[in-house]
Amino acid sequence: MDVASHQMDRDDRRTAAELLKQIRQHSSPEGDGYQRLAHYFADALEARGAGTGSQIYTALGSKRTTAVDRIKAFQFFIAACPFKKVSIGFVVHMILKAAEKATKLHIVDFGILYGFHWPSLIQLLSERPGGPPKLCITGIDLPLPGFRPAERVEATGRRLAKYCTRFSVPFEYHAIAQKWETIKLEDLKISGGVVAVSCLYRLRNLLDETVVVDSPRNAVLNLIRDIKPNIFVNASENGSFSAPFFITRFKEALFHFSTLFDMFDANVARERPERLMFEKEFYGREIMNVVACEGTERVERPETYKQWQVRITRAGFKQLALDPELLKKLIMKVKAYHKDFLVDVDGHWVLQGWKGRIVFSMSAWVPS
Repeated sequence: MDVASHQMDRDDRRTAAELLKQIRQHSSPEGDGYQRLAHYFADALEARGAGTGSQIYTALGSKRTTAVDRIKAFQFFIAACPFKKVSIGFVVHMILKAAEKATKLHIVDFGILYGFHWPSLIQLLSERPGGPPKLCITGIDLPLPGFRPAERVEATGRRLAKYCTRFSVPFEYHAIAQKWETIKLEDLKISGGVVAVSCLYRLRNLLDETVVVDSPRNAVLNLIRDIKPNIFVNASENGSFSAPFFITRFKEALFHFSTLFDMFDANVARERPERLMFEKEFYGREIMNVVACEGTERVERPETYKQWQVRITRAGFKQLALDPELLKKLIMKVKAYHKDFLVDVDGHWVLQGWKGRIVFSMSAWVPS
């Protein structure tokens, strides 16, 4: 695999094609973890050679997956590993703590997607002594292609409204479907109360200064600082495969995804259709973008938590200390899973991983 990537980088198409043919003989989307990993990386190398990476990535993303299918994928992932459960537990705990006595809570959610991370917060707000606060959510996501760019983000609002009605939590929702770096402070419709900003695993999709001088990544962090939130909670994929140099990026991506495929192999039966779907539509698509796309078309650009530390601090934030009680809760959540899952702490970061490799990180901040 490594040799094939080097030949591709040297533009030696014939040798690369021969090596890919050999890899194909030992790879399969239905094999063990490493055979599946090889399958998706071979697909991506092939697309890079043919110059079709961007079209394939877009086509994989434009499949009209229903919210029901996404809920199934989400439930499957939560059952297989603790990563999402721990992240949501962290975010909800930190926001509830910041809004302990609030009569109004306004959450600005960058990358709300289907909003699966908010029902537990809504339920806990409904149980608050003295009744729940008014909950406002500004749900932000990228526009969908076609005539209804805000369709998904608006549908998320309707689903959350039903949930709030069920639990008697007063609710207001604003949908924004546009490029995040073009959003202005007044677009967020913030009017008093405790303000929380949340971004779960989506800042990695913003371009950085290696692509454009006025980095959208920094522009969004500056906007969050200007909101002056009571808390900013961020969860990110911990990866260093956003380098502009292909070989470096390829090696780092191979290392990162081998962890994820190995994790699934140890925890989920190989024939489970949900696993096949998840690996293809999430991991396969991300691998396609990292390996086969370049420039502004390469939108999977994670950073390590140490790089985020520098970037977020530079944008004018200071990190909040971790609550020891929360840490105990998160460790208990992980204990229900395979022994090789880990929750660790570095400074004020909560880290999650598999077999000693850090895969995800979480942190909470306030403007300094």
